[in-house]
Amino acid sequence: MQDRSESESRRLLRRLRDTLAEPARGQERLDRIVGMIAESMRTDVCSIYLFRDRETLELCATRGLKAESVHRTRMRLGEGLVGRVARTATAVNTADAPAERGFRYMPETGEEIYPSFLGVPIQRLGEKLGVLVVQSRDARLFSDDEIYALDVTAMVLAEMTELGAFTSDDTPMASAHKHPVMLRGGSGQEGTAEGQVWLHEPRVVVTNLVNDDPAAESERLRAAVDRLRVSVDDLMNAAGTADKEHRDVLEAYRMFANSRGWLRRMEQSIESGLSAEAAVEKEQSEARARLQVVPDPYLRDRLHDLDDLSNKLLRILTGQGSDTGAQMPERPILVARNIGPGELLEYGKRLKGVVLEEGSVGSHAAVVARALAIPLVVHAEGITTEALTGDSIIVDGDEGVVHLRPDDSVAAAYRDKIVMQTQAAARFAELRDKPASDRKGTRVSLAMNAGIMADLPSLAGSGAEGVGLFRTELQFLLRNSMPRRADLAALYARVLKAADGRRVIFRTLDIGSDKVMPYMNRPEEPNPAMGWRAVRVGLDKKGVMRMQLQALIRASNGRPLCVMFPLVANFEEFRTARELLLREIEREAHLGHPLPEKLEIGAMLETPSLAFAPDAFFKLADFVSIGGNDLKQFFYAADRENELVRRRYDTLSLSFITFIQKIVKRCADNGTALSFCGEDAGRPVEALTLAGAGLRSLSMRPASIGPVKDLILRSDLDEVAAIIEHAKEQGEDTLRRSMIDYIRSLPIG
Repeated sequence: MQDRSESESRRLLRRLRDTLAEPARGQERLDRIVGMIAESMRTDVCSIYLFRDRETLELCATRGLKAESVHRTRMRLGEGLVGRVARTATAVNTADAPAERGFRYMPETGEEIYPSFLGVPIQRLGEKLGVLVVQSRDARLFSDDEIYALDVTAMVLAEMTELGAFTSDDTPMASAHKHPVMLRGGSGQEGTAEGQVWLHEPRVVVTNLVNDDPAAESERLRAAVDRLRVSVDDLMNAAGTADKEHRDVLEAYRMFANSRGWLRRMEQSIESGLSAEAAVEKEQSEARARLQVVPDPYLRDRLHDLDDLSNKLLRILTGQGSDTGAQMPERPILVARNIGPGELLEYGKRLKGVVLEEGSVGSHAAVVARALAIPLVVHAEGITTEALTGDSIIVDGDEGVVHLRPDDSVAAAYRDKIVMQTQAAARFAELRDKPASDRKGTRVSLAMNAGIMADLPSLAGSGAEGVGLFRTELQFLLRNSMPRRADLAALYARVLKAADGRRVIFRTLDIGSDKVMPYMNRPEEPNPAMGWRAVRVGLDKKGVMRMQLQALIRASNGRPLCVMFPLVANFEEFRTARELLLREIEREAHLGHPLPEKLEIGAMLETPSLAFAPDAFFKLADFVSIGGNDLKQFFYAADRENELVRRRYDTLSLSFITFIQKIVKRCADNGTALSFCGEDAGRPVEALTLAGAGLRSLSMRPASIGPVKDLILRSDLDEVAAIIEHAKEQGEDTLRRSMIDYIRSLPIG
């Protein structure tokens, strides 16, 4: 039975290949193919259902059902047995279809006389393309060999669909990678950009789907797998003493590369008639389908490892590397599954935007995107499958939306938006040298956030009064080994020089949670965001903290120095960190090195606990900066990396603004300078409300300074404070509607 089935399968695949090579219209090809499959499988019915859109399947060809039902019978994803196969991406095999869960009777097809049903998904690399179905009058279950043969056939149909073999004027199906697609993700960095797709990892194009010599194809596959194993071993050797997480990934690669089951399944596909490349891609498609339904993060990571390894194997087999010879478009928008900060920095400001299939709002890539001031959308599911290099694309970082191959009306609307943003930016530039004072002259200091040298040219052009937060961790995260003290000192010195006398607040190393140094062992933690991170790591790893503090002191070289410790949760942590810095000052003096002209030592208030620290803390700290991103997440117990909850709670909730007012009062009572740093500081409505709550110093991304300054200049902060107090008296939950109404009433600048 096995030999006959495999021989029949190979014959069918060769006939499919020949059909693809023959000149024919799309519908004609579909009609021929269902006939071939029905004959080969010895079934009464064969039908092909393809997606019209993401939610709707359409009967596009059949042998055995009523011909008039073609292109008329449609169903939603999940509807009926066909919809169930499409939704779950798994086969349905039953001898009694009407009795099966979810069965939907479609009288126009005449299928009631065929109780036996076998449906398999037509899918390619996680992209659902349709469903292939065979049915029989005999009430019977199809054998494992028959299921496998139909599965292999569906793989070839997926590739044929991808190549546009079934698209022509006589079929309503849209061409793959031709129709407009809107993808909804999350906003990683605000802004809007229009351009062309530049794939970080170009797609591997498989053109030879069917083999004529299974033995030769198996030999090709084994040779490629051997090369893959050698490359993984080389990576393991090069990793040396890399951190445990990095080595764990490489160990997973090695495990899969040496898996007999993985190789055996691909060889089985080759025996059934697929080429080596098609066999690898079939295995990869099934791994991606499993990935979509696996909730366990560890198993998802392992399936990602298998997916990456399959890509490497495909590149070995096809000879298609990352450098395809394609030229980067004029306005490139980077599309990737994920990307490290170093790779993103290599692209630099050539990019107009970034879209990631994974990523997060707090990832290293998001930090770099903010530094480069380019829109970023994360969690755009399916973008790497859907997009091709050169495709037109619009990235809406404000809403977390991507429009791929947009139609003219969508493109025109966004062009109008981009023109308005450009005009507004020109108007904001005129305000650059004006202080941010309200109509009564109340002054609000606006500083910028930075983390790389590329940020610093924005200091003068944006109108920022200084750097309210310089993130020092990026220099640690971008390297494969611990940076040297001399290198850090040289970098910090360049930052101070570029600031040209403006105040720069250096935040000490803030690692842990989503920021992991590749050369440092990370403990397994159930909740890293609330675990061993930031100043907690510095106080436990005093050698690293001392080295960084020494570099900062030497960089100051007689200039003023401001140092801020992150995620301070209680007075004792701040006092210990402060004493550590003062001891380093004494040590540098003893060595004869120049000391800072003025030293300011502060803390980042990111946990509610620090707001209730004793007065002694506020008197000892030279300044306090509210870290709005983390404070809000801990205040609401809502993980800012979790898309299910991070937008659930509003910064303008009266409870949060009242808490901010309490911090403002504590600092005022103790004469402690206070600022607010975070994404909300750069959102005009939120920034104005924070200023109305009493904050007189805000730090944000450079591009936000103009819009925030414009709004403050047109406002009266006493009126904003009155709105807050009125909302309290009225027992309102949020200030957002009142603030938006107030802003609409203001004169246009």
